[in-house]
Amino acid sequence: MNILLLGRGKTGSLVAQVARQRKHNIRVVGAIENAACAALTADKLGDIDVVIDFTAPSCIVGHIEACMGAGKNMVVGTTGWYAELDRIRKLVEGQGSGFLYAANFSVGANLFLDAARAAAAALRYEYSGQIFERHYVQKKDAPSGTAIALQRAIREASGKSNDKDIEITSFREGDVVGMHEFVLESPADRIYLCHDAKSRQGFAEGAVRAAEWLAGKKGFYDFQDVWREL
Repeated sequence: MNILLLGRGKTGSLVAQVARQRKHNIRVVGAIENAACAALTADKLGDIDVVIDFTAPSCIVGHIEACMGAGKNMVVGTTGWYAELDRIRKLVEGQGSGFLYAANFSVGANLFLDAARAAAAALRYEYSGQIFERHYVQKKDAPSGTAIALQRAIREASGKSNDKDIEITSFREGDVVGMHEFVLESPADRIYLCHDAKSRQGFAEGAVRAAEWLAGKKGFYDFQDVWREL
């Protein structure tokens, strides 16, 4: 495939490496080259099969709008834009393009979400729950997209509807790749579930495999719903 990668950060650089290892042609564009979405016109995207985005919350919505306007499929690993989710879904469906997003492209993180859904049943009894997340100090959004997805999954599985029932506490420290904990506590005991990313390799591999899965498809997809197919 011909892939355009937006973002030269730590994860983006690894995505480019993984894509090349998997024999794809990849072009990387940074913030300067893509000012005002200059690299996302229909002419510039002519031979591109899919755009992968690992940039920043401040610019991601503009990138999505430009790619959908050019009729290009897109994989988005950037978080911090989910308040626009319903509008973006309608935009994608109206344009007839393919779009796949994730708070976390790691298969391990998605297994962790499944485990948290199962454990969430405890909240119907005498347990209370809390989420803790830790990321590198430069991470722009807090809480993380993964923590928000975890909170949503727990609430759906447990029937809890109040954010205060399952609070998220965020830490920004050092060069922590990403750690998420779900802690359940009762008067009798405490249960810990934790996913600790040792590197960004899982994110990068998942994003490239997501792009391969999206090839030729149309529609709006959440990685949580399709990762088992990979």
